[in-house]
Amino acid sequence: MCAEGRPEVTEDGVRFFSGQVGDAYLRRRPIQRGLTVVMWRGRHVAEPTALGEDEADRYWRELLIVGRALERVFQPVKLNYNTLGNSVPHLHTHIVPRYADDPSPGWPFPFPEHEPPAMPVEALQAEVDALRAAIMK
Repeated sequence: MCAEGRPEVTEDGVRFFSGQVGDAYLRRRPIQRGLTVVMWRGRHVAEPTALGEDEADRYWRELLIVGRALERVFQPVKLNYNTLGNSVPHLHTHIVPRYADDPSPGWPFPFPEHEPPAMPVEALQAEVDALRAAIMK
């Protein structure tokens, strides 16, 4: 993660937010509409407990900015904030919108039976544009 810099587009998603310490990417193959990953872009850390006070303040504030944009655009009934790292040992947080018709209520992720297809480019770009506009509000 550290070596990739701060790309606009990755294999997994398109960046719609670039903060002081984090970048938010809307997933191309969302297991849930609006699924976003916020990547820590400061020095390399794998755990939030490795952050200094100021770094932690900035990271969590930026997570809230992204979460509020997701609420405005997708209007979920709940957002899950999953700070994982089992398979990617770099600090990142999955923000998972949850909806009234959620296929797996009560579980942290609404795992589909099969991996979803990539979103059509036009639909992905429209959602990225809406999220960027929501952040500006």
